Amino acid sequence: MTYCVGLLLNDGMVCLSDTRTNAGLDNIATYRKMFHFEEPGERIITIMTAGSLSVTQTTIARLREAVEDPDATPETSILMAPTLLKVASIIGDTLSSVRQDVNEKLEASQTSASASMIVAGQRKGGTMRLFLIYPEGNFIEATEDTPFLQIGEHKYGKPILDRVVKPTTSIQDAEKAVLLSMDSTLRSNLSVGMPLDLCVIERDACRVSRTRRIEAGDPAFRAMSEAWSQALREGFQQIVL
Repeated sequence: MTYCVGLLLNDGMVCLSDTRTNAGLDNIATYRKMFHFEEPGERIITIMTAGSLSVTQTTIARLREAVEDPDATPETSILMAPTLLKVASIIGDTLSSVRQDVNEKLEASQTSASASMIVAGQRKGGTMRLFLIYPEGNFIEATEDTPFLQIGEHKYGKPILDRVVKPTTSIQDAEKAVLLSMDSTLRSNLSVGMPLDLCVIERDACRVSRTRRIEAGDPAFRAMSEAWSQALREGFQQIVL
């Protein structure tokens, strides 16, 4: 399992993913789940993945192959697509095709594989957009009413986002919100694990403005987690029935 979250704000977008992949209690590994396709100043597309590693890795590989193809067209390459809506459509079609291919190979063993993705991006002259791509290839888009999207083990980290995140939330507060959302998930589900990958895409920058890899034992993350736990305990004690 995994946990990835993306925020769409007035000032930019914030994305966070874990890196744990497990196929059983004795088979735990670390794989990056955040990928960037970028033409700095012209276009930025960030993809986060959850689900079957074979499906997600093959999908990302096919998307990169299409970008690097000398005969690429706006119908095949996400770096040439005329809109972010078309980008989401290309990624959705690729994900759906890969999932079907993998499941055909797994049919004899009566098992199946699935995956979902979050796509954040902006092209020069366009607006920032954030999509959740489902395994079947269809997708939904973040809105002002729901300015964040999650995939993977999302239930533990959702309450703080519901209470705190609005389009007007600052980038600094948004980073804090996604990290506390991840902290809640790490505490409640062992299938989500560090290191973490954080990225910030500032509005109209059309590039990754800042990235951060947070390793296990990171002192700043640990201090934030402890401060949040203390604040919750103090708040709990102050509530009178």
